[in-house]
Amino acid sequence: MNESNVTTNSLKAWFLAARPKTLPGAAVPVMIGIASAISQYGDAVRVGAAVLCMLFALVMQIDANFVNDYFDFMKGTDDEKRLGPKRACAQGWITAVAMRRGLLYTTLLACVIGLPLVYYGGWEMILIGFACVVFCFIYTISFSYLGLGDVLVLVFFGLVPVCMTYWLVAPPTPLMSIPLSVIVQSIACGLIIDTLLIVNNYRDIDNDRRAGKRTLIVRIGARGGRWLYYIIGIAAALLNIAATYTMGYSAMLLPLLYIPFHAATSIEMHRIDKGVELNKVLGMTARNMLIYGILVTIGLLV
Repeated sequence: MNESNVTTNSLKAWFLAARPKTLPGAAVPVMIGIASAISQYGDAVRVGAAVLCMLFALVMQIDANFVNDYFDFMKGTDDEKRLGPKRACAQGWITAVAMRRGLLYTTLLACVIGLPLVYYGGWEMILIGFACVVFCFIYTISFSYLGLGDVLVLVFFGLVPVCMTYWLVAPPTPLMSIPLSVIVQSIACGLIIDTLLIVNNYRDIDNDRRAGKRTLIVRIGARGGRWLYYIIGIAAALLNIAATYTMGYSAMLLPLLYIPFHAATSIEMHRIDKGVELNKVLGMTARNMLIYGILVTIGLLV
């Protein structure tokens, strides 16, 4: 959508603030969790739980975007030297007061969507939902400044959404448990999603140093960041093989088609190295992430 002529607090402003290009990061883990359940239980899976899990994940992603937009603006992180995509509060598209209301409403909406999951997974789901809401806030407010953002991504874009989606969508059985294969796939998924955070922090390394934001990339340096980006993507694809070696060739080998896309993006990241042009790599990484999710899902279902 064209970012020019945005009226303050308009529908267009809120659409841009929601950052729709980030939504695959929320959808992919749920897709993999649902596909894992279907591969084991077929049409016995609980469709209602699958729909609620997807809606909850998407709304929570928008909520996280609003939280990030507001608190980075209040801390002054999103200044005129920012290289990444424009942010709503910093650009004046949405006022700080309106954004506070917006993040409150999206948080409440996520809770309303997630509450029926208690029916499928028990009252423990309230604790999981609460942890997800807290993650939205502590990531931007604290953990991203301490270099712990990658850990939270691994947990809340890998382990939690993949495993919990599997648990909720699978039909209840007396000896219900989460298979090791699903846990390994959730780790692989978290690593794939983390590549997006890595390239984002790689682009912002100089600004983050000035702002005192000690991201993992700030700690290991630009060269280390490029190698980390490349290695994590390859490791995720290999982990998927380990998770699916008993499920047939499609589940094992189809996701390997992700590797050429990841390798080409790594080369482009190294070529560009610095500056606003790295937003191109950010877009390529988001595309790769979705490709990986689709390939894993198809591999599990065929």
